[in-house]
Amino acid sequence: MNHDPRLTLKPSHVRSELALPVAVGLEYEQRLWRLGYSLIAGIDEAGRGCLAGPVVAAAVIFPEDAQVPGVRDSKKLSAGNRGRLETKIRAGATAIGVGTCSPEEIDELNILWASMEAMRRAVEALSADPNFLLIDGNRCFPRCRWPHETLVKGDDRSHSIAAASIIAKTHRDRLMVDLDREHPVYKWASNKGYPTRDHYRALAKHGPTRHHRRSFRLQ
Repeated sequence: MNHDPRLTLKPSHVRSELALPVAVGLEYEQRLWRLGYSLIAGIDEAGRGCLAGPVVAAAVIFPEDAQVPGVRDSKKLSAGNRGRLETKIRAGATAIGVGTCSPEEIDELNILWASMEAMRRAVEALSADPNFLLIDGNRCFPRCRWPHETLVKGDDRSHSIAAASIIAKTHRDRLMVDLDREHPVYKWASNKGYPTRDHYRALAKHGPTRHHRRSFRLQ
């Protein structure tokens, strides 16, 4: 399968990407490619531990043997590197899907099942139908119609899952920056809805908004 050679990690790229950490490898993807699975989607989510905003999941499919230098667990990257890597992932991926579950859905389903539903929506949003899923964590969403494997700490083990973690995180961060303009007292542009001291102080003074998860501890 043809792909952009700039996406393949080679010694020359290692030297030119010194500002970025070493990328997560392709061990799981390569095993599946050898078995004949050509469209492997890595899936991860962001925002499970937040007090406000949606939970967001992403699914990423790469061309066979494509690897983006520096891609790894989004939590181990600076915001600047996440942004730069998002651009490279979007340029090199075969398909990207994003799914969200709102605070109301989180309160109705609970955060675990809302995260599962966001993952399902991310896969459904892909422009190419995958033939295998690599999913971060220890369970798959219900009624999954695709062959799949779950990987605990998958964003440290699978290149596709790590890329999905970056897409989910950057997408969600932008949503929270937009919501910050609507409710600046909660400082969502900086805390992204996570339970920081400033966030709790604003909740104590102003109360929750429609973007808060009422089923979470808000004080």
